[in-house]
Amino acid sequence: MAGLPLPLAAAMLFTGAALAQAPELPESVPVPELNRSQSAQKAAPADVPVPEPRPADAPKPDQPATDTLNQQTSDQPRPEPPAIAPTPSEKPAEAEPPAAAMKPPEKPAQAPEKEIPPDPRSASVPQEKMPEEELACRRRLKSMGVDFEERKAEHDAAVGCSTPYPIALKTLGKSLDITPETELNCQMAEAAARFAANIIQPAAKAELGASLKSVGQASAFVCRPRHGTGKLSEHAFGNALDIASFTLSDGRKIDVGPAPPEKDAKFLNTVRKAACGPFKTVLGPGSDADHSLHLHLDLAPRRNGGTFCQ
Repeated sequence: MAGLPLPLAAAMLFTGAALAQAPELPESVPVPELNRSQSAQKAAPADVPVPEPRPADAPKPDQPATDTLNQQTSDQPRPEPPAIAPTPSEKPAEAEPPAAAMKPPEKPAQAPEKEIPPDPRSASVPQEKMPEEELACRRRLKSMGVDFEERKAEHDAAVGCSTPYPIALKTLGKSLDITPETELNCQMAEAAARFAANIIQPAAKAELGASLKSVGQASAFVCRPRHGTGKLSEHAFGNALDIASFTLSDGRKIDVGPAPPEKDAKFLNTVRKAACGPFKTVLGPGSDADHSLHLHLDLAPRRNGGTFCQ
């Protein structure tokens, strides 16, 4: 150090002494995996897996979404809380149970059936002495040549059927039978006898060229309600007659049905049409299934004397 100025030579000696005392540093220092740059990751050997960058912490299920939003926007000024606390949202509807666990739907309550008032005729019972109108009806039948017999009163208090003065009709007039003999009230028997003599007999001669010999009946007095209803049938009062066939003097038989031969159909239609008026109810083939094989005739009381014909 000869030739150097004294201050500079002293500084160099101090620096050399300090370096002589410092520990040796390794030639290379490993870089921590988490702090490695992208360039260091590219330089890593192919067989060493490179860890993916750690994703941002997702909010926990029970952590409100607003906390996450506040973390992401921590550098922004936080809004002031509202003066009134917000109303908590409604509890979400619970999931419906599986179909197997669901109860079957209850059947809708059926409306109560309309109560049918009792028929006043159900209370009819025979008196000690037969009323004059019944006696007069019998005198008219005899004058027409109708053969009949008196029968005991029909009365069923439980069902409501009642015919206080029935008769057994054996014929509908002179040379005009009804088979088998039938039980009716006198008014219905008289209406049937007059209809046979004044309507059916002339129609048979005009349409079929033969006189009427007998009428085949299918039903008269029967203690029962109407089909499919709780209301009593007119049969329950001996007030109805079902005609199933007509037999002519030449032996031909005309059956009531849905599709009779053309000539028979013309005769049956004439009789059926003419019956609406003398009788208050006329039903036959085509009106409903219950009347497809006979003509139903009755004297049901109707408002203002009206009729129901089908």
